[in-house]
Amino acid sequence: MFVFSNFFIAVISVVDTVLALYFWIVIISALLSWINPDPYNPIVRIIRNLTEPAFDLVRRWFPFTNLGGVDLSPIVVLIAIQFTRMFVIQSLYQMAAGIG
Repeated sequence: MFVFSNFFIAVISVVDTVLALYFWIVIISALLSWINPDPYNPIVRIIRNLTEPAFDLVRRWFPFTNLGGVDLSPIVVLIAIQFTRMFVIQSLYQMAAGIG
């Protein structure tokens, strides 16, 4: 049973790392929106392509995230990521520890 537990912990760890990386990508995207860089820059395009689907989903579900021209959807995404990391990931870690 410990093999399954170790595998499960490894998968959870990878998901946690991906969420942490996406957290920083969202922050970079929000900062880029303030300076409005060249939209044809490949790095800017990659960051926008990674974050805009999540931002659009938040904008559709929560139309109040646009207050006076200020888009608050990155904040909602950051809160969702933190909730997922603090509640879901930690719960999965505890569950995996209970299996082994």
